[in-house]
Amino acid sequence: MASKHKPLTPAPGGDDDVSTFLAKVAATPAPARRDGSRGRLLFAMDATASREPSWDQACQIQGSMFETTASLGGLDVQLCYYRGFNEFHASAWVADARALAAQMSRVRCAGGATQIGRVLSHALAQSTERRLNALVFVGDCMEEGADRLCTMAGELGLLGVPAFIFHEGGEQVAARIFREIARLTRGAYCPFQPSSAEQLRQLLTAVAVFAAGGRKALQDYSRQHADLTRLLAHQVD
Repeated sequence: MASKHKPLTPAPGGDDDVSTFLAKVAATPAPARRDGSRGRLLFAMDATASREPSWDQACQIQGSMFETTASLGGLDVQLCYYRGFNEFHASAWVADARALAAQMSRVRCAGGATQIGRVLSHALAQSTERRLNALVFVGDCMEEGADRLCTMAGELGLLGVPAFIFHEGGEQVAARIFREIARLTRGAYCPFQPSSAEQLRQLLTAVAVFAAGGRKALQDYSRQHADLTRLLAHQVD
């Protein structure tokens, strides 16, 4: 079982990690969508006590996902999170930044074990109701059985739902399982430091663009924004 107090690996979330992550996003097969349909992104977060500072950070930067994808037909986002003793919550699907920010601002982090299995199970249920273009998960540790998580990840992969894992801090046990979840779903994994708000904004926006418009939209976006162009240079067809 991973401990939230275990020493972290040195300096995760550098430019090399971000470049690798964005390259994998660019290479992910875009889910088939009907013309005019809106992208659907499940935004899942660990809301246990250790992540309170990063939760506040995410509240402030999530609006960029909606702003950037508006011209691509829009993006519907559902927030889900776990915290405390066996608490798991999923919001209604929302289509604007203010609605999502209002939901996130009402959440208070509480100590407890991870419930990543419930996140993956919920993603499976949502994808059977209607096409799910991507799952984003932001967390710092993993305290569950790896075999069960990987089985559900494989099922998401069969349904064509890529999981994009943003790993705060880089704890080694969690890193190994998070990478495997990303691989099984044909998604991508990237560690980041809590202090890297701009880096997290870029990563979230890149996945949102992919969910709303697919690989071509991500390529177009990278050409228009110097920061992502630098990170994606020679890596996007």
